[in-house]
Amino acid sequence: MSATLVIQSHRDPLPFEWLRLCMDSVTSWAQDNQFEMCFIGDELFDLIEPELFEKIGAQTVIASDLARLKILQQGLAEGYDRVIWCDADFLIFDSGQFLLPDSDFAVGREIWVQQDKSEKLRTYNKVHNALLMFRRGNHFLDFYCDAAERLLRLNQGRMVPQFIGPKLLTALHNIIQCPVMEMAGMLSPLVMRDLIEGQGAALSLFRKESPSALAGANLGSSLTEREGFSDAEMEKLIKQLMVKGIR
Repeated sequence: MSATLVIQSHRDPLPFEWLRLCMDSVTSWAQDNQFEMCFIGDELFDLIEPELFEKIGAQTVIASDLARLKILQQGLAEGYDRVIWCDADFLIFDSGQFLLPDSDFAVGREIWVQQDKSEKLRTYNKVHNALLMFRRGNHFLDFYCDAAERLLRLNQGRMVPQFIGPKLLTALHNIIQCPVMEMAGMLSPLVMRDLIEGQGAALSLFRKESPSALAGANLGSSLTEREGFSDAEMEKLIKQLMVKGIR
């Protein structure tokens, strides 16, 4: 058994063909590093207690954010020394530089570029859970999972999709300063559009505010269709990233 397990999940069949390119990039990276791969479908949600899953209801993003923590716990309990979660829309485009840290755990970096109410471009510096890494003996995974479940049980109102994902994780990070894989980023629609077109103000601002060069990034499949990205555009973006990254 490999000491490292990489986990991905998505419903089958995939809703977008370009997701396969992202998943193939993670598989290739795992194989190059002799990591074990695990893909799981909707049975991922079986790891959530029925009562809690019923409360979450149709908010599958929230359910996924909790279930990924459960399956990462399960991987460590099964004997792996290190477990990694990669979203299905996470692309590793520079595998040689996508290096795991020596820390007990790590999260991804989010530099989100969008327009404010006055249509001025702004960046929001956060962390994300599209890439998560935990080693055996870490104390954060159990704490994070317990905190997420506690918030879900206590909540009596509306829950935004990022409730226990990036919002909770960023709040915790702002207090305890989680180890961050700076090369594991996330691209907002404005940045992706500029990348496809070759230039733009959002891309320039993203480059300026990013603490280091990226080797992988989440491409936000939950937003691409809503923002009008076609499969052809996403495939073009992925090919560009695989060839020259983000410079």
